[in-house]
Amino acid sequence: MKKVIHIVGARPNFMKVAPIHRAISARTSLRQLVIHTGQHYDAKMSDVFFADLGLPPPEIHLGIGSGSHAEQTAKMMVEMEKVFLQEKPDLVSVVGDVNSTIAAALVTSKLAIPLSHVEAGLRSFERHQPEEINRVVTDRLSDLLLTPSRDADANLLKEGIDPKHIHLVGNVMIDSLLSSKEKADQLPTLKNLGLTPKGYVVATLHRPSNVDNPKLLAGLLGVLMDVAKELPVVFPVHPRTRKMISEQGLASNLEQTPGLKLVDPMGYLEFLSVTSQAKLVMTDSGGLQEETTALNVPCLTMREQTERPITVEVGSNEVVGTDPARIREAANRVLSGDFKKGRVPELWDGRTGERIADLYSRFLGVETKRAFG
Repeated sequence: MKKVIHIVGARPNFMKVAPIHRAISARTSLRQLVIHTGQHYDAKMSDVFFADLGLPPPEIHLGIGSGSHAEQTAKMMVEMEKVFLQEKPDLVSVVGDVNSTIAAALVTSKLAIPLSHVEAGLRSFERHQPEEINRVVTDRLSDLLLTPSRDADANLLKEGIDPKHIHLVGNVMIDSLLSSKEKADQLPTLKNLGLTPKGYVVATLHRPSNVDNPKLLAGLLGVLMDVAKELPVVFPVHPRTRKMISEQGLASNLEQTPGLKLVDPMGYLEFLSVTSQAKLVMTDSGGLQEETTALNVPCLTMREQTERPITVEVGSNEVVGTDPARIREAANRVLSGDFKKGRVPELWDGRTGERIADLYSRFLGVETKRAFG
């Protein structure tokens, strides 16, 4: 029986792997293994997502934990090589742009194991960002490049990738969103937080380029405190961000700001119940740019560039940079009712997992159990 290994490591990976795993189980006779690298090792950042998404517990957990980019990637490579040599997969499937992704790409290339990159072709064109390096290198080493949008296809073609390796499949993370929204809407999350639909803002900050710079972090947090004077702001605090807030002595001001609700990281369903009913989302997350576009919720991306331009060109996202004055102006504009109406991009239809399962079946020469219909 042909075998596919899925690599997960950070919470955005789980939303992308779950629909693929589910579709393969329903459509093919492929054997599947999930390897969790342990890049996100906090249960609040990891374990709860498996339960929320219906993704089976990983068959193998590498338990890598934290470390510098080099330490983390190197540890993953050592452990992955052992697993790949033992399991002999016919295909390794990676998603996104985290260190787990590039580690698997490097190991498979050395062992001559076919590699599929889900969410290929995304580019911010910021080479100083580690995620951008991960994307570019992974794409160079992949046999199958599965793209979420046509701009990603264009990026790969410009880089000289053979068109026969590029497959436009749509956005697999939207599969998870659409299949989970009804369940998320039934949760009492808003009531528990004392919120009403469209009566609050959601904010997230986690990128090292934002939170590891003390001056920049203080400025961004200052904006959130200002916005909280107008509407309640729900701020699930990433462990990395919480650490930097503590080290910079910023916790007291945040905790004493009326309307600013600092909460622990939420599970997938709980967070979806909050973001889907927000008046505005302010973030530096790539995934949230996509989810808000699918939900048609206004989104302000607090970064200088985005690797997901389709969310700006078509969707409800606006890139506002990291200048506090510019972010305040944009937030005030949205809160006053002046924001663009987006639409859902091509193939963000909840069936991307099925298209990927069908593609993997063809690639590995395995018949599907049922045809599309």
